Amino acid sequence: MRKFLGKTWLAAAIASFAISGAQAADDTIKVGVLHSLSGTMAISETTLKDTILMMIDDQNKKGGLLGKKLEAVVVDPASNWPLFAEKARELIQVKKSDVVFGCWTSVSRKSVLPVFEELNGLLFYPVQYEGEESSRNVFYTGAAPNQQAIPAVEYLMSKDGGEAKRWVLLGTDYVYPRTTNKILRAFLHAKGVSDADIMEEYTPFGHSDWQTIVTNVKKFASEGKKTAVVSTINGDANVPFYKELGNQGIKAEDIPVVAFSVGEEELAGLDTTPLVGHLAAWNYFMSVDAPKNAEFIKQWQAFIKNPKRVTNDPMEAHYIGFKMWVQAVQQAGTTDVDAVRQAMYGQKVKAPGGFDSVMNTNHHLSKPVMIGEIQANGQFDIVWRTDGPIVGDAWSDFIPESKKLTADWTFPWVCGNCEKPKYAAN
Repeated sequence: MRKFLGKTWLAAAIASFAISGAQAADDTIKVGVLHSLSGTMAISETTLKDTILMMIDDQNKKGGLLGKKLEAVVVDPASNWPLFAEKARELIQVKKSDVVFGCWTSVSRKSVLPVFEELNGLLFYPVQYEGEESSRNVFYTGAAPNQQAIPAVEYLMSKDGGEAKRWVLLGTDYVYPRTTNKILRAFLHAKGVSDADIMEEYTPFGHSDWQTIVTNVKKFASEGKKTAVVSTINGDANVPFYKELGNQGIKAEDIPVVAFSVGEEELAGLDTTPLVGHLAAWNYFMSVDAPKNAEFIKQWQAFIKNPKRVTNDPMEAHYIGFKMWVQAVQQAGTTDVDAVRQAMYGQKVKAPGGFDSVMNTNHHLSKPVMIGEIQANGQFDIVWRTDGPIVGDAWSDFIPESKKLTADWTFPWVCGNCEKPKYAAN
């Protein structure tokens, strides 16, 4: 009898220990951080890792979330696209992350997407992208093409933007630049621009020898019509690209370049003197004059312990996404992905850019569009902006097969690529 009781007591103790261990494991809410800290994209993504660490630190100072502290779980996919998928699986399955903030390139997002959908994880993606996607497991807090690429080209076509007639589409060779330029080419065709007036060229990640390409751009621009360059070059290849523009004396008044992946962080490593007047299109610039932005900059520089560190658009997107996730968790009373997803719709955050950002049922934000002109100090002078926020489109109106599609993750749709009803076709 004593032996039996001893075994019973031992079994109970083991069970009690297992339960207490599980409870201990649940003492924190785990926030996955999936950004490249090495490789070609580290120049852009390391700052985004630090942004999430800042947001976690700030939330913990406020008492955490649901009575628990937040714990950052940081991995380095090292600018290796297949490795992103492995690290995503590790974050969800092994590390038990309740949410993940991460990725920069679309190829990294495409790599992890099947993992998040298979395991029903939740990803907040903070960077401008090509659209043509809407997943129930991803909230897209960066710009869709109608919130960046299309308005930028419209601006360059306008009188204020120089009335460009010819177009050079330069991009890194992967899905975001190619799909964005497919949309832009269709848009330009709709505006009466012929293929003869469009030059399109792609280079690999980390490309460093820009002399021939920049020479070809100058030749293309010398053929009689005002020419503009639309850059979807990503990562550290931007450094030698802009240096070569300066080397060959390309000035903004002659051939303006508008970039979609160059912000304050990328310019921090460049001599911007020869780049003054070139442009970038974003939904936020550090130079925005708004009380919320002053607060954001102060918070960032205090956290990073460097009064010279800059802020940029993807950082603001992470700020918005993190704040919305916290609000959704508080509303749902749980970190359960399905409950948080439903609570996300309609979440509103006062953004550093000086506007109220709203999460729509297509998993895209409403955001304003801004065109900034590079200044000698590495900042941007905002030369144009929309009157207010624009709803991000998951599907482009300029690609025939996409124009008929809509995304709506609320009942009864619950679909990311449904055909629009006839009454909503226009």
